[in-house]
Amino acid sequence: MTTRAPLSPLPARGPDGRQVAIAGLALGFGLGGFFDGILLHQILQWHHLLSGAAPGETAADLRFQVLADGIFHLFTYLVTGAGLWLLWRARAFLTDPGASGRLAGSGLLGFGAWHVADAILSHWLLGLHRIRMDTDNPLLWDLLWFVPFGLGTALFGWWLLRRAPPPGSARPRQARVGAGTLGLMAILSGGMAALPPAGLPDDRALVVFRSGIGLPGVITAAEAAGGTPVWSDASGGVWLIALGPEARPLALYSHGALLVSSGPVAAGCLSWTRLPEPA
Repeated sequence: MTTRAPLSPLPARGPDGRQVAIAGLALGFGLGGFFDGILLHQILQWHHLLSGAAPGETAADLRFQVLADGIFHLFTYLVTGAGLWLLWRARAFLTDPGASGRLAGSGLLGFGAWHVADAILSHWLLGLHRIRMDTDNPLLWDLLWFVPFGLGTALFGWWLLRRAPPPGSARPRQARVGAGTLGLMAILSGGMAALPPAGLPDDRALVVFRSGIGLPGVITAAEAAGGTPVWSDASGGVWLIALGPEARPLALYSHGALLVSSGPVAAGCLSWTRLPEPA
């Protein structure tokens, strides 16, 4: 009777860079979505997610468009969160001198991949929106965005990935390059969220009210907060409130307000709103 020798354990996996690269792709893809949404939807106000997909009164309602943008940003949050989780799981490989180069390269590749996917799917196939909705030549603006932020960034990320040193070869500056690249991407994607709406004076607040509150409800809310309504958008849901010296903007929340731009963070969420020109 013969006995079988016990199976030998599988060898431990060595650092191959794939875990770090996958994490970088997810992070770059999510940050690319944030960059797109914050810059184009909110600050430049060139389009919303569904600007070209839902004609009619519903699409003209800013609350509907901002809701769609919010769902889009929730998706980018989830993708970025998944990238952070993958990066945490790959933390054992970050000691490899070539890991930061792979992280930077894959992050830029993911950043560019987002803009390539957005252009092909959202702009050209589905027609959800274009880079600029108020132009006679939308394709030109699509290409002006697609080439540098899509193809250019993706190709540069691919080049960084190809030149990243193999595991075990020292390159001290790579860590600074990788961290600096992802840090710059994060600043570009999220730092602009705190910019206030253009032309908003210090004694004014933009307020989004819940649906159906009506003019009497807005007046009651403004008086309770020590302010006066001075302007409304076409939907009647976004109001400009003049604040007195003893105003209490937070009191608006107890009278039907959903968002009050009385601080820089809140104002960033309302930077898509165009205020009327002064008379």
